[in-house]
Amino acid sequence: MKNVLLAGGGTAGHTSPLLATADALRRRHPDLAITCLGTARGLETTVIPAAGYPLELVPPVPLSRSVNADLFRTPAKLRASVNAAVEVLDRVRPDVVVGFGGYVSVPAYLAARRRHVPLVVHEGNALPGIANKLGARFTPYVATSFPGTRLRHAVCTGLPIRRMIATLDRAAVREEARAFFGLDADRPTLLVTGGSQGALRINTTIGAVAPALAGAGVQVLHVVGPKSEFEAPEGTGPVPYVVQRFVDRMDLAYAAADAVVCRAGSNTVTEVSGVGLPAVFVPLPIGNGEQALNARPVVDAGGALLVADAAFTPDWAADALPSLVTDTERLATMGAAAAGVIPLDADEKLADLIEKAAGVGR
Repeated sequence: MKNVLLAGGGTAGHTSPLLATADALRRRHPDLAITCLGTARGLETTVIPAAGYPLELVPPVPLSRSVNADLFRTPAKLRASVNAAVEVLDRVRPDVVVGFGGYVSVPAYLAARRRHVPLVVHEGNALPGIANKLGARFTPYVATSFPGTRLRHAVCTGLPIRRMIATLDRAAVREEARAFFGLDADRPTLLVTGGSQGALRINTTIGAVAPALAGAGVQVLHVVGPKSEFEAPEGTGPVPYVVQRFVDRMDLAYAAADAVVCRAGSNTVTEVSGVGLPAVFVPLPIGNGEQALNARPVVDAGGALLVADAAFTPDWAADALPSLVTDTERLATMGAAAAGVIPLDADEKLADLIEKAAGVGR
């Protein structure tokens, strides 16, 4: 195996596992040529070059959900995007194409089929998207992040995540992590994050119950999102309430925390549960309900609570969160249950599948 093409983009849900897989392949094959495929609209235009991997772009082909002029223009747009992907394949000549979903994956899958290049599909969510439903029809090499995902030929490998998270020993770096964020070393600590852009419902509710949390001695590390105007609330007294717009050391944020309130995207569920961090998942209330499905295996195992966005009110949070974060025995039980559900070696398992598709044995 000399060349690999990895296709995925749009959001961190696609780019993060792509980069984790690229790193796993590079560890095994230092001379492997890895090329990434994306569109000009997504997060990939910044994070993939920053990680040191070359990025090729094709035109995006969003699928209109309504019967309108955009829907009727889709076939022509798709042909142009597939032709662009074929041109990339002809230049790169990959031994295998790996797709992670998103707009760019459909042209990548169709181009791989046209050029008879082996294909591997990875689905990040419990509920598969349209692109990967299509891709799974073209290959026997299909990996999923969560058990029970209904895709043809599916094997559950887990979701590839960053090594800085997969290898994290929370207890070993807790003191360092709390000092890094200016938190007290010995207080029960709640991490709050709404994902890369923040979450208004989570921010508003936690801000409203800050005095109740402080009254129970709970300090808060609150990642509010880069565009949020949220400021540290009053009424917490000497108990730290640290607001961050963005955190690039999420390993330290997880290590500093005893519990987390967060959304339930596939990356978030995998990371917080994989490192044994008890969670209150508040799924994003849009889409097809995939975030609630992502969280379900961890919740069913006893490693997390699941609260609907509309139900995550100040009344609920004031009643539930202080008692949860100060209950060390309950948190230990939840953390052990969570860590037993989510595998942290998905990058290696997916690399195995890629090698198999390319005809390479370890």
